[in-house]
Amino acid sequence: MNYFISLFSILTLSIAAMNTSIYESNISIKDIDGNEINFNDFKGKKLLIVNVASKCGYTPQYEDLQALYDANKDDLIIIGVPCNQFGGQEPGSAMQIKSFCEQNYGVQFLITEKVDVKGDNQHPLYAWLTSKSKNGKLDSEVKWNFQKYLLSEDGELLDMFPSRVKPTGEEIANYLK
Repeated sequence: MNYFISLFSILTLSIAAMNTSIYESNISIKDIDGNEINFNDFKGKKLLIVNVASKCGYTPQYEDLQALYDANKDDLIIIGVPCNQFGGQEPGSAMQIKSFCEQNYGVQFLITEKVDVKGDNQHPLYAWLTSKSKNGKLDSEVKWNFQKYLLSEDGELLDMFPSRVKPTGEEIANYLK
């Protein structure tokens, strides 16, 4: 009997040790202006994290992301994460990216610094998003620009959506009801 109690205790501690909430992960990333983003500021709201690029066939999704943000800003935080790992489609500096987003799409949601979303220099945010051992939900690989990750109000990963899924599409809308 003691063996089973000990095994149960170990399993319970192992599960508790997993940081399945982004709020428990101590992940740090800066916004496009170089200011530290504190994920804890977003508790109680869903998070949609999207790797973005200015010169991609999916770039018009910025418009849908802004529309989604406008319609749900009381309950949803959108975080655009510039990345230049897919066809060199985000070559600009922080100021160029910010200017492009504001001038072409009126972007008012949060944009971060440019990071790697895969590979040897993968940012810790994407290491958490893509690893079941860290997020507690699923393993994934970022395949292209505008792949989306939706997190719950508690900071837990709900789902991943490939680039082709529009931000205003039914797949995402079903989670926002």
